[in-house]
Amino acid sequence: MEELRTHRNILCIDLKSFYASVECALRGLDPFETKLVVADESRGGGSIVLSVSPALKALGVPNVCRIFEIPKEIDNIVYARPRMQTYLEFSAKVIEVYLSFVSEEDLYVYSVDECFLDVTSYLSYYKMTDYELAQAVLKKITEELGLYATVGIGPNMLISKLALDIESKKANDFIAKWSYDDLETKLWPIEELSKMWSIGKKTEIKLKSWGIQTIGDIAKRNVNFFKKRMGIIGEELWYHVHGIDLSKIQDKYLFKRDPKSYGNSQVLFKDYFVPEIYTIILEVVLEVVRRLRMTNKVCRTIHFGITYSKDYNSGFSRQITLDNPTNSEKIIYEECRNIFFKYYDGVSPIRVVGLSLSKLSERNYYQYSLFADNELLEKEYKRNLAIDTVVNRYGKNAITRASALEEHSTVIARNKMVGGHNAK
Repeated sequence: MEELRTHRNILCIDLKSFYASVECALRGLDPFETKLVVADESRGGGSIVLSVSPALKALGVPNVCRIFEIPKEIDNIVYARPRMQTYLEFSAKVIEVYLSFVSEEDLYVYSVDECFLDVTSYLSYYKMTDYELAQAVLKKITEELGLYATVGIGPNMLISKLALDIESKKANDFIAKWSYDDLETKLWPIEELSKMWSIGKKTEIKLKSWGIQTIGDIAKRNVNFFKKRMGIIGEELWYHVHGIDLSKIQDKYLFKRDPKSYGNSQVLFKDYFVPEIYTIILEVVLEVVRRLRMTNKVCRTIHFGITYSKDYNSGFSRQITLDNPTNSEKIIYEECRNIFFKYYDGVSPIRVVGLSLSKLSERNYYQYSLFADNELLEKEYKRNLAIDTVVNRYGKNAITRASALEEHSTVIARNKMVGGHNAK
């Protein structure tokens, strides 16, 4: 096992309650004292909470929930309307802080609020230990931006991430350093298997059914036990619980993989019925198919679903596989309508529309159908490419369908958002 161990100095840094902390910083408030919620209160109790301040987390409020799920007995709550563009700007400023310590090749941006830094070659330059350098980075983030962060330190990316998730967020100075020797005492005794990065709830249930009660039980079994049952994923899991991770930050461009599917959903803030719901279905289709065009992909499988309001039955979700791959808005919309006609009960109010396209392939290998108007489909594709060119340059609202002007349409408002939330 020793020959597979790497010995770097990796920092995994996570910004604490990022969105809520940004709102506190802009208001001059202490996030550890202020009970702040990032959510659009004007949308009602069903509005999604994107983040809560550490003060609310300490009271047991989860970071992501709905407004109505926040305990009524908690008073003096400050509500902040989400402004995604502002959060992205703060994220960029944090990255500038990181780049004041390391070069770009030694930085890997994992998400809007989480990054990995390889500081191995900088310790002698700064005349600091990795722990001291982590303290310096956190101090600069707080002094310059008013934000707080936690850090996991380890000999590779995996162990630094485990140190972050399992220990650093509870540490007094928000820093935890792990070595390979710490895994047996700090990782292996954990019974909630999904606390281990890379183990989801479904995998946890599967592992428990095999008699795996702790992370350590995985380490103590033979690797072939998991390889036979889970394939290469099981083998990788066995190595992970031993702390083995050969990935390098400098190889970050190798981490990018072609997506296996494209999806989109709209959470609606009022009840929709026929015929208005057709506009929403069309808008969802147009957005997902646009992603296909942007990556020169076509799909064969269409997965379409509807969720009803919470006082009704849950809804339905069905998928179909086409004879020929496509990226035609017309074909995909018609198939979604067909599923809707077949399974909608005709009366229930609708609150969510979701679509996922999978079994992707390159459009270069497009197979034309003997039963479709291929010339018409090609004209549709070229027309949409021209529209994409305008939209990419001037914004999504530069060209919209006439249906976007209908009162029940959401597309113009959503096009002004980032990630489904207000940009500013």
